[in-house]
Amino acid sequence: MHWLFLLMAVGALYVGFTVTSTPVMVVALLASLVLFVVWIMGWYARRAGEGSQDPSMMIDPAELRRLREIAEARRASAAPPSEPPAP
Repeated sequence: MHWLFLLMAVGALYVGFTVTSTPVMVVALLASLVLFVVWIMGWYARRAGEGSQDPSMMIDPAELRRLREIAEARRASAAPPSEPPAP
């Protein structure tokens, strides 16, 4: 329900632009800014939380083992041959 903060921020912005009193305008615009930041933080937390708990994104042990073997094979083929020690 973080989208409620966005609605409140838009409402505070509307009040800030339509009111004639300067102190009320300042308070409304600051409240709008704070509510917008809270909305962004809630949106980001929800987006980050969705991806971290998705079981389909996990790698099973067999796939992980296969990827490690491929990486080791690449490292072994890319490593330059060692030179014999100088006499």
